[in-house]
Order: sequence, then structure tokens, then C-alpha cells
Amino acid sequence: MPIEIDSADDPRVADYLGLRDRGDAADTLDYFIAESELVITRLVTSTFAARSFLLAPSRYERVKDVVEPTGAPIYIAGREVMREIAGFDVHRGVLASVQRRLNPTLPDVLAGARRVLVLEGSNDKENIGAVARSARALGFDAMLLDPTCADPYSRRAVRVSMGEMLHLSVMRCEQWPSPIEYLRDAGFETWALTPTAGANSLFDMDIPEKVALIAGAEGPGLTDEVRRATQFEVRIPLHRGVDSLNLGHALAIAMAAVALPVSG
Repeated sequence: MPIEIDSADDPRVADYLGLRDRGDAADTLDYFIAESELVITRLVTSTFAARSFLLAPSRYERVKDVVEPTGAPIYIAGREVMREIAGFDVHRGVLASVQRRLNPTLPDVLAGARRVLVLEGSNDKENIGAVARSARALGFDAMLLDPTCADPYSRRAVRVSMGEMLHLSVMRCEQWPSPIEYLRDAGFETWALTPTAGANSLFDMDIPEKVALIAGAEGPGLTDEVRRATQFEVRIPLHRGVDSLNLGHALAIAMAAVALPVSG
């Protein structure tokens, strides 16, 4: 049965307290927050475990058949109380606290993988979320992040991914850029995405059995060290003098270009 919460001081909803002001400090917690009805639906079909749910009364009626089977505590709070707890107006009325998992190892992430995405220096949480959604849709098996990338399980990244982040194998690399060499040793061709004119056209490349696409942050792009570590530099040919694309758009194009056939 759901538990009614009438005060932001209730310790049972401490996981949700002050969400607006947490910033990067949320990375250090052993849980993260998922938001929206769609994301919660994807959460319960993932291997992540919900610690609890915080719902507006009207939203509970919509998602009770989804959340009740998890066995996690379900807290119900009115809009004003939810605002006091979270520090902002929770328009969607659906929050979940989710237990983080230990960072996987490279062998675990790459086991059985044929398409891998690698990001360096991407600190835009919405970009990471959008890229994860595209990666899932286009058949990529895993996403590796360098140590400076934003938290892939931030509330914003998970929401923008439409919950697909919870179904993608994600690893934050502690050493860098040695994982690129590991990818090569594991049989992956490593392609560095760059707008440099001298790079190979994406559409002229032979598609290998296993490929890792490597991209940097918008603006600075990949570091020289990473570019030297990759086997090929690849560009998307652009028309009318446009110099580059948004990271999410560029990676969606590149992932589509190397995507495996849809099975079934």
C-alpha cells in the first residue's frame, strides 16, 4: 500500500530532498533519481533495483500496476509537498530512487559486443542521454566514458534517454586513454569522429565486424592523445560550409552508418 507523505522533513523521502541543488555531488551517492512515467516503465524492466518511488496522487493511479510489483516503498505526496522535497515543481509527478551498481569491467562490458560507443570529455548531461537513446535504437551494445564525462545516471541524462540508459551497458573508465588500446586488442576497429577535412569519409569506410566509434565534446573535440591512439579518423561530409554538427546528431548519423541489420 502507498504511504502518504505530508512533510518534506519526513526521513523516508530523504533520497529526494533538495534534488535541484545537488549538482555534481549526486555522482558520489549510492543511488540516482529517475523521473517521468516513461522512464519508470523502462526502469522496472531493467536490471536496476528501485529503492523507492515518490508519486503525485494522480500519477499513482496511472503507474500503480508498474511500481507495485517491484516491492519497493511507494510514497504519495501532493504537488506542494513534492516541490518542497525536491526543490522544484515536479510537473511529471513521478520520481524513483534507484540503487547504483558497481562500475563494470571492460571485459564484462565488451563480452559479446560488436558495436561500442566511446565518449571523451562530454560534460553535457542531455547530450549523453540523447546519445544513449540513439545507441540503444541503433543496436550499439555498450558506452564507455572517459573520467571527465558527466554522470550518465544524472536525473537529466536518464530522462533525456527516455530510460534507455538503464538498458545500455555503461562503464566509466578510470584510466585514459588505455581502454582504446584494449578495444583494439579485443578486435574492434577504432574510429575517431572528427570534422577535419583530411579524415576518411564515413560513407567510404568498409564496415568491420566490430567497431568502436569515439567522439569528443562539442567544441574541443578529441584530444591529440586519443586521436593518435585510434586506427582511423572519420568525418561526416557536410554541405554548404557547415563546419560541424551537434554531438548527438553526429553520433546518430555515425551509428546508423555502421548499424547491424535489424534482426527479427
